Order: sequence, then structure tokens, then C-alpha cells
Amino acid sequence: MKIPYVFDAYCGWSHGFSRTLRDVISRHPELGVEVVSGGLFTGSRRVPIREFGHVKGANAKIAELTGAEFGAAYARLIADGSFVMDSEAAARGVAALRRVAPTRAAERAIALQRAFYVDGLSLSDPATYRKVAQESGLDADAVIAAFEAPEAAEAAEADFRRAADLGVTGFPTLLAADGDRFTPLARGSATTAEVEQRLSSLCAQ
Repeated sequence: MKIPYVFDAYCGWSHGFSRTLRDVISRHPELGVEVVSGGLFTGSRRVPIREFGHVKGANAKIAELTGAEFGAAYARLIADGSFVMDSEAAARGVAALRRVAPTRAAERAIALQRAFYVDGLSLSDPATYRKVAQESGLDADAVIAAFEAPEAAEAAEADFRRAADLGVTGFPTLLAADGDRFTPLARGSATTAEVEQRLSSLCAQ
């Protein structure tokens, strides 16, 4: 069984799901997690964050429901409303980390979200990927080179198509894949216990 995880690095609900995802990974190392970037803020949605007036209220709800941390540095980054969340750049970063460390893609996705939502770092800045790579024990130069390579943009577009092919319209979405059969394990928010129960039900079938 494989576990496709469709998220967006700039999605607060995906950040809120990080704890559950980390727990599931640690409990089931035998399950291969396929990390797919969804492309939440692309095209006409790639605008200053002030255009999304619901962000602060949504973040407060996410923190209340999931315990996710939204750091002071993040608050400073978005304070004047001019910051632009560019999901294409973030997806290139996910692809670069995935290329250098393919078996640890889910952990790196979590680290990227922490870099933004806690440390207040832009996911369009190569320096962010250097920091994440160094903290993860990866070859930082290799990650930066992969982020800036044309193949990263191709991988980002492939991820967006994969998300669409999976029928995912909201993030995060965690699926169980058994051949051509896909079963939702979580959409938007779910506890570790809820995901575990759904996995157990699948295994019992």
C-alpha cells in the first residue's frame, strides 16, 4: 500500500496536519508516502496575502484545532500584507528536496512548512532551502542546484497534474492507494487516531 499525500506548502491546514502526518510516518515506516504539491496559490491566486483577508482567522482556528505553531517571525513577514505566496516556487522546492532525499520527502515537506509558518522564511528564496537542507543533514548545494534547475519547474507542473488526476480539490488530502483504488484517510484535518482507524479498516478488508 502506498500513501499519496497531497498538500501545499503555503496551506495553513497542511501545516496543521504536520503532527498527524509525522505520527503516521513514524508508526508505519513500511508505507511509502508520495508527496504531491497541490498548487494552491498559482496563476490569478498568486497575489499579496492581504487579498486573503481570512488568513489570520483561519490560522487561529487551525492552531486551536491542531496545536500548530504560527511563529512571531511569520507574523512579521505577513504583517504589512505585501508578501506573495507562490505555490509554484514552493513546489519547485519540494521537488528539489525530494530529488536529493527521495525517501524523506514527507519529513522535508513538514520542515518547509515550519520554515514558513514558524521561522517566517519565504519559500521562493533559495536561502530557505539551504537552511532546511543543512538542518536535515542534506547536501545544501545539491538542493539549491535542484531548486534552480529547469527540471524543478517541470516537476512542479507534474505534481499539479498528479493532484488533479487524483481528484484532490482541497489540502491536505491523505490517501491510501491499493493499485488503482484510492481511499481517503484524511481531508483538511484529522487526528492520528482517526487516520489509524481508517488504515486498520482497510487492512482488515
